[in-house]
Amino acid sequence: MSPRSLIGFATLAIGCGFLSNTYAITVYDESVSGDLSNSGLTPTAVVAGLGSNQIFGSTGNAGTGTDRDYFMINVPAGLQLSHLFVLPGTTVGGSVSFLGLQAGNQVTVSTNPANASGLLGWTHYDDSDINNDILARMGTSGNGSTGFAPPLKAGSYSFWVQDFDAGNITYGFDLQLTAVPEPGAYLTLLAGLGLLVLGLRRARGI
Repeated sequence: MSPRSLIGFATLAIGCGFLSNTYAITVYDESVSGDLSNSGLTPTAVVAGLGSNQIFGSTGNAGTGTDRDYFMINVPAGLQLSHLFVLPGTTVGGSVSFLGLQAGNQVTVSTNPANASGLLGWTHYDDSDINNDILARMGTSGNGSTGFAPPLKAGSYSFWVQDFDAGNITYGFDLQLTAVPEPGAYLTLLAGLGLLVLGLRRARGI
């Protein structure tokens, strides 16, 4: 096998090791499916699957009080929550909006808590975060939250979105689920890297 073929094979092996579903799928849109739950004890269940899971909604204070949104997803066995991107169209009423995360099928933290105790993680986001992955930032423990290191393993997770400012403040999040790599995938990756190094050395006559 020529060095060029070896390199091509190694590249293919590496690519196959990390191949995932990248199609963008809207799993909930308030403009179509109605308002997400306003209670953390009964968050709207949103079905998420392998790949991109986009959720669109709005928060803010339209004159009748703050419209808080709560939703929950179940990460199936064999999958993991790897990324959470802020999507174009996301706005803020003032300087920032809030996104919280609690393990399980409820957000039990009060709407005006003294701290973030009980939350797995949280963050403030704004329109400068559009197209950025904020999951790792959410995982930074602070003000009483537990903290976590992505990816999040299989299980139920509940989300809390709010902005106190006046008006209709839109948001979009893309929760990306990827397959948990199996030991064989790591072996394929190592084999691919080994072939790549070997091919490069032979190509250079080393």
